[in-house]
Amino acid sequence: MLIAGLTIAIGFYLVLKKDSKNLAKIGRLVKLSLVSYIVLVAVFLLMIIPNIARAQSLADSSSGMGFLAAAISTGLATIGAGYAVGAVGSSALGAVSEDPNILGKTLIFVGLAEGIAIYGLIVSIMILGRL
Repeated sequence: MLIAGLTIAIGFYLVLKKDSKNLAKIGRLVKLSLVSYIVLVAVFLLMIIPNIARAQSLADSSSGMGFLAAAISTGLATIGAGYAVGAVGSSALGAVSEDPNILGKTLIFVGLAEGIAIYGLIVSIMILGRL
């Protein structure tokens, strides 16, 4: 929270100064903030969550980690599918607006992008089946 608040405060200060050199400073500030945020999230995921999942499971069981793995596989696959459908869908819409005869071909590509989420769900079901 401190990093986000500091980034926002410095960003407002640089924008209010209205100087052309501030654009480069804002860019560096955003990059630094993003890198520090990613590092903090990685530390949280790699150090804190496994201990919580292990504490919630039985003493000699690792089912907490299995549930966590199933959730992460579904979540990341869904995020990837959303990104892919966004990119493919916008490109398909542009292509169909130029030539309406290729609508069927573009729907196939959008369907392939949606399949990424199905793969993540299947992996989650397989993980949950092993618990």
